[in-house]
Amino acid sequence: MPGGAGPVAGLADVSRVEAPVTFKAYLMCVFAAFGGVFFGYDSGYISGVMGMDYFINIIDGPEAVALTVWKKSLITSILSAGTFFGALVAGDLADWIGRKFTVVGGCAIFMIGVVLQTASAGLGLIVAGRLVAGFGVGFVSAVIILYMSEIAPRKVRGAIVSGYQFCICIGLLLASCVNYATQNRTDSGSYRIPIALQLAWAMILAGGLAFLPESPRHHVKKGDLEKAAINLARLRDQPVDSDYIKDELAEIVANHEYEAAISPDNGYFGAWAMCFKGSILKPDSYLRRTVLGITMQMMQQFTGCNFVFYFGTTFFQQLGTIDNPFLINLITTLVNVCSTPISFYTMERLGRRTLLIWGAFGMVICQFIVAIVGTVRPDDDSAVKSMIAFICVYIFFFATTWGPGAWVVIGEIFPLPMRAKGVALSTASNWMWNCIIAVITPYMTDEDKGNLGPKVFYIWGSLCACCFIYAYFLVPETKGLTLEQVDQMLNETTPRTSAKWVPHSTFAGAANEKRDAVAAQVEYSSKEDLEGQK
Repeated sequence: MPGGAGPVAGLADVSRVEAPVTFKAYLMCVFAAFGGVFFGYDSGYISGVMGMDYFINIIDGPEAVALTVWKKSLITSILSAGTFFGALVAGDLADWIGRKFTVVGGCAIFMIGVVLQTASAGLGLIVAGRLVAGFGVGFVSAVIILYMSEIAPRKVRGAIVSGYQFCICIGLLLASCVNYATQNRTDSGSYRIPIALQLAWAMILAGGLAFLPESPRHHVKKGDLEKAAINLARLRDQPVDSDYIKDELAEIVANHEYEAAISPDNGYFGAWAMCFKGSILKPDSYLRRTVLGITMQMMQQFTGCNFVFYFGTTFFQQLGTIDNPFLINLITTLVNVCSTPISFYTMERLGRRTLLIWGAFGMVICQFIVAIVGTVRPDDDSAVKSMIAFICVYIFFFATTWGPGAWVVIGEIFPLPMRAKGVALSTASNWMWNCIIAVITPYMTDEDKGNLGPKVFYIWGSLCACCFIYAYFLVPETKGLTLEQVDQMLNETTPRTSAKWVPHSTFAGAANEKRDAVAAQVEYSSKEDLEGQK
């Protein structure tokens, strides 16, 4: 191994597969979650901007009072189209140039898109800018989850990745606040200020990540164990020759060698084909994991969360009895922000699977109540207030369960040889369904189209019922395990029995035993040869 750094052997003790967490190491992992701020802000500002009089007038003319449906659909969905392709490309770049530099590159592309949007004075340039910005967001949203999952200690990995969702909520809140402050401006500042502020979030993330260490697992995948040991030591705030660093790196290397032996590298197309290898019926197959990641993100979109965040302002305007829909949208965003930190504790205490099951159940109840009340008493002021209350409760359930939980799970279920591409495919799925929902929702709810109004919550409630069934039968429990132990757990359990699984061996220990057995066999054969010669 270059430079002699890092181990070639490790312990079989399952309690020694990871170094203790220090405060400095924790802060380094937490900073990566900041990527959620500009992701959330970019998703959130457009809801308010599309309801601003000045923006409506420059897009649809001075006599317009609301954007036409197809323009609202295009402006909203084009970002998601860009992120879909950006996430797929990021899967390759993350393996080639590393996790953190892929994110930095995504920030640079995103800033180009923001400049285009800020300079826009019509539909064409704002659509082009959102497409370019979406490409950058695709880089960041796919790889930042991968990066955080690979560098975070197992005991707080769920909380740290949940912090990413919290930062998304912070971004949404900041967008709502800025929209609320600029909504009544009668010049281009009404929409240019909210758009241009995104540059700050991208610069903070790119600048900070440039000083953080690369993922040690990326270096292991590239075969550079010396750099892997150095970066792991920085992340764990330990000396590079610490036994903790040697043992953790040994486990990472042994797991990678095990997976590489099962699925050897077959070039570029073979690496993508690996994601679809195996039987869909086997919980540990690569195909099953890929399908789980893709459908997990699809189900998160099926909860209807982005209906509230993308179209909340215009939906509340359509209810007719609300004086300030911008304020109501700000309140729902505040509920989202204040609820998400609860998941920092519950994600590790109760587990991913439990939260996803009960979170889906809670959302089903709230959404059907909103739909029924909105259907029975659509014009009653008290009924509308109760609808808003249950929308807030629904957001609470989403923010504490499916919001962070879906991101946590996709960062944990893939083995190292396919992890970057698996997370990329899962994130691309999120954005594909995000795009589809953004395109079709205005046609379902707007008064001159489907005019469903509150009845749209019957659809979201039914889809959340599907999320409940999905989580019960297909989602494994991964709390408290290293990424290598998750791989082992998926080999030995089913989703419904996974919560009872306890680590009992290490990949490094198994590799040592195999080497010892081979050495013993060689020694025995040599002795037999010598005796035969005598």
